[in-house]
Amino acid sequence: MNVRLGINPLTWTIDDLPEVGGDTPLETCLTEARAAGFEGVELGCKFPRTAPELRAALAPHGLALVSGWYSANLLTRDAAGEFEVMRAHRELLAALGCEVVVVAETTGCIHGDRRTRLSQRPVLAPGDWPRFARRLQELGARLADNGLALAYHHHMGTVVQTEDEVNRLMELCDARVGLLLDTGHLTFAGGDPVRVAGAHAARIVHVHCKDVRAPVLAQALNRDGSFLDAVLDGVFTVPGDGCVDYAAVLAPLARAGYRGWLVVEAEQDPSVAPSAHYASLGYRNLRRFAGLH
Repeated sequence: MNVRLGINPLTWTIDDLPEVGGDTPLETCLTEARAAGFEGVELGCKFPRTAPELRAALAPHGLALVSGWYSANLLTRDAAGEFEVMRAHRELLAALGCEVVVVAETTGCIHGDRRTRLSQRPVLAPGDWPRFARRLQELGARLADNGLALAYHHHMGTVVQTEDEVNRLMELCDARVGLLLDTGHLTFAGGDPVRVAGAHAARIVHVHCKDVRAPVLAQALNRDGSFLDAVLDGVFTVPGDGCVDYAAVLAPLARAGYRGWLVVEAEQDPSVAPSAHYASLGYRNLRRFAGLH
């Protein structure tokens, strides 16, 4: 595969629980990411948000900026309004040479609330899907006109969580809405990342590679706890350390000529799962799965 390997700083600090790894300096994250072998990093809560400052932080480590998460609210505002609200974010990504912007609809989301069970997550009514898809597609068109591809991130605790919801989104939207395949979130939601990769390989513009510890997942589903409690219990880990078949996931992407980033994104408590060790393990395993030598 003609891909680049990146990592998300969730390996060092969990953005939705900043007290977990909150004492780890950004410099440590960048140093250990580069030492593990990664070429780039995604944005995290400790990163500067102006182009000169961010470029200055990354440059000494030889790291590129991969992309960054954007919380959309297209169920409550139109695409033109959303495009304007995200101006600073999209301009930062463009200035640092990113090609995709990670977008997730977060209206009513519950993944950041430890008091809320995952079974209480928001679900789109059938009549809401067409309007949501139209707005998302328009946002994708506006971003494309500005040199960025929209990479839609299906995510636990949001309105696009399950495999069926991913399929519906892809059916309702055209290629102006690309798909971010997140192997961990799809597995958590009961979906099959191999099947989704095969069905939508031509639409996948970004990949988040996190593995799932099956026994922890079973416990989380049985308890119907919060998403963050499952994270703290260790439901996610790096590629090759869980139950996801990465060779099978990446094969259809390779056949479709995928040329983007593969990003290790495995939020764990660094006091339990040492960041440098898991970053290195994830890099070595993902490199092997992708056939890079």
